[in-house]
Amino acid sequence: MLRKILLIILFFPFSAQSQEIEQSSLLSYNLGKNIKNYKINSKLAYHDKRYEEADALFDTLVKKVINDSKMDNFTARKLSGKKVEFHKYKKPVFLKTYASWCTPGAGEIPALNEVAKKYRKEIDFVVLFWDTKENAKKATRKYNSHVSVIYIDEAENKHCRVIRLLKHSVGFPSSFLIDQNKTVLDMTRGILHPYKEDYTVSFDLNYNSLTKGISVLLNSSESQETMNSNK
Repeated sequence: MLRKILLIILFFPFSAQSQEIEQSSLLSYNLGKNIKNYKINSKLAYHDKRYEEADALFDTLVKKVINDSKMDNFTARKLSGKKVEFHKYKKPVFLKTYASWCTPGAGEIPALNEVAKKYRKEIDFVVLFWDTKENAKKATRKYNSHVSVIYIDEAENKHCRVIRLLKHSVGFPSSFLIDQNKTVLDMTRGILHPYKEDYTVSFDLNYNSLTKGISVLLNSSESQETMNSNK
């Protein structure tokens, strides 16, 4: 009962937000309005070792704030140094945020490479590093050509709100499923398993998780095409 009350109090502003139109559809706007209360309640839950409640708070943040928001347009850089705007990706996007000091599981990158190779025609696979160009280059040598690797040096983006919120509010590594209209369908965070997991187990866990996310993106794309054809 206490957990339900906390969730209601924390996310009470949602109904008011739904009446706003353009700005309120942006992920940066929705996160900005709700992240403070989430952090306070989440920190208290972890401090008191109420881990199930902390997980419930995060799940509610994802379902009520992140999902169905529009991903803001932001500028990153390719490893060549060339700038790229996120909205330039026209297909549905599987976006994974990372940093060079995060250690991937043994089968994590191979699984992503395999899935990207299989679905590259339907989906853009993007790995975004919160890092400098030099560190990003060192950490991305194992990704194949079907994965678009970009990086953001926060020192170059001091005034971009969505970048600050994504990096410092939801953490990383995080994965976002984003449809062709830039609507966030779902978001997950964290590593699926211990870093020292056996390669085969690691690969299978990551591959299965990735394919489930890809199914969500493909189904959304098919639904959108059906809607457009019926207009």
